[in-house]
Amino acid sequence: MKQKSAPHRMNRRHFLIGSVGTTLALPTMSSLLARGVAEGGVQSAKGAGLGASRFVAIGNLLGYQTKSLFPATKGRDYEKTRLLEPVWEIRDKLTIIRGLDHGVKGGHFAVHSFLSGVLHSEAQNRPEGNVTIDQYLADEIGFETRFPSLTVGSEGGIHGGCQLAWTKSGVRVPPVTNPAELFEKLFVSDSPDRQAHRAQENKVQASILDSVLEEANRLSKRVNREDRAKLDEFLTSVRDVEKRLELRQKWTHQPKPEAPFEKPSNRNAVEDLPLLYEMIALALQTGSTRIATLEIGGDFLPQHLGIKKDWHGLSHHGNDPEAIEGLITLEKYQIEHFAKFVTRLAKMNDGERSLLDSTTVLFGSGMGDGNAHKNSDLPILLAGGAYKHGEFREVPREGSQKVPLCNLFVDIAQKMGVETDSFGNSTGRFG
Repeated sequence: MKQKSAPHRMNRRHFLIGSVGTTLALPTMSSLLARGVAEGGVQSAKGAGLGASRFVAIGNLLGYQTKSLFPATKGRDYEKTRLLEPVWEIRDKLTIIRGLDHGVKGGHFAVHSFLSGVLHSEAQNRPEGNVTIDQYLADEIGFETRFPSLTVGSEGGIHGGCQLAWTKSGVRVPPVTNPAELFEKLFVSDSPDRQAHRAQENKVQASILDSVLEEANRLSKRVNREDRAKLDEFLTSVRDVEKRLELRQKWTHQPKPEAPFEKPSNRNAVEDLPLLYEMIALALQTGSTRIATLEIGGDFLPQHLGIKKDWHGLSHHGNDPEAIEGLITLEKYQIEHFAKFVTRLAKMNDGERSLLDSTTVLFGSGMGDGNAHKNSDLPILLAGGAYKHGEFREVPREGSQKVPLCNLFVDIAQKMGVETDSFGNSTGRFG
C-alpha cells in the first residue's frame, strides 16, 4: 500500500481494490477544507434457484430494416414479413412492438443508449448516470449468482468497443469477446493455488474496506449538510464494493458447473454467434447468472455470409436494392439465431416450467434507421418471461401519449422482483 501526496495541502491516501474492478476515493469536502482539516481518502453459493426470473438483452450495432420487419396489421393476425420469417414458427412465444425509443439523437453516437435511455454525455448529473437495465438489475439481484451479469460482445467496430452495458458511474462494461473466453469463465475452475491466492486477496480487501468505513464514519460527524450528502453517496459506493467482495468470497471455493462439451475454438463473430447463444443459455440454466447481454458488433463481417461489402457501408444503402438485399440476408441470419435461442430456452427445464418461461428476452437495437442515422422507432422483439405473447403491438410515437422504451424496462424490472417505478427517461410502466 503506497502513500501518495497530492500537490495541495491535503494528504489523500489511495487504496486500490483491483480484483473487484472498483476504485474508491473519499470526495473532497469543502467544509473540512475551510477549517483546514486534513482529509483521508481511499481509492480503490448457490445460484438463485429454480424458477428465478432472468433477463437477456440482445442488441446489434446498426439496426434492422424496419420496412421489412414490422407488419402492417396490429394484433394477433399480423402478416409475415421478410425479417419475421425466421421467427414465424415461434410467434406465439414473442411480441413485436413498434414505436418505442428514447427520444435521443446522435446516430452511431446514440446507439449506446439502447438499454439506458440516456446518452453518456448527458449522464453526469443524474443519480443513476446512464446505467443500463442489465447493470441496474445486477446491482439489485446479482448477488444471488456467481456472476451478477454476463456481458458478451465485440471490442471492434465503429467506436472500438461494446457499447451495450454501462454502470451507474458511467463506465462501459468490457465484454467477453469469444466462445473460448466465455467457456473458461463459465466452466473452468481456479486451481487450488489460485483459490488460496484469491482468498488472501479477499481478506486484504475486506480489511481495506473496514478502514474506509471507519474513516468515513469518523468524517460524518465533522462535515456540514452539503458534504454529508457527498459522503452518503460515497458510502453507497462502498456498500456496492462490499456486495461484490462478499460475492467473491462466497464463490471462491465453490466449483463451477461441469462443462457439457470441450473448450471451443474461436472462429469469427458470424460463425461463433450460435455458440455464444448456447453458452448464455447454459449460464442461465446452471444458475451462474440471471442476467446477460449480447451485442452483435462491428466485427460481425458480412463476408462470412458471402456478402462482399462491409456492414457499415451496407447500412448507408441509399435505397440501393442490392445493398438492401445484403442487409436483409445479414439481418435474417441474426434473427434466425435469436429464434433458435428462444426455442432452446423453451426446451430447457427450469423446475416445473421451461427456462423461457423464467427468462425475459429483449431483442433489438439502439439504431432505428442506419441509413438515416435515426435512433427513433427502434426494432423491438420481446420473448418469454411473464408476458402474454403472439401479437404485434404499436404504441404512440409522438405527442403526450408517446411511450418511451424505458417504460418497458420498468415493467421488466418489476417482473424481476425489483421494486421501482422509474428507470432512465420512463414516464410510467409499460402495459
